Amino acid sequence: MRKRRTAEQVLRLLNEADADLAKGLSVGNICRKFGVSENTYYRWRRVQGSEKTDDARRVRELEGEVGRLKRLVADLALDRQMLQEVVKKKW
Repeated sequence: MRKRRTAEQVLRLLNEADADLAKGLSVGNICRKFGVSENTYYRWRRVQGSEKTDDARRVRELEGEVGRLKRLVADLALDRQMLQEVVKKKW
């Protein structure tokens, strides 16, 4: 019977497979344990690897955006401070 697994289930199985590989089990044994073919296992690995690169790219984009927003907040804080000093001197 064919089973559809969610992305979370696949990720959990792959993490478990990593632990089993570290213990010295072969990929064939791991696939039998999970009830999947080796082709499915390697396809999952390929998809997970591409997601990691997508995640890394997204992190770099977000870090750039955070830096830009920090500079913007710093500029606004300086503008606010200057305006407060001007207001204090007028009165």
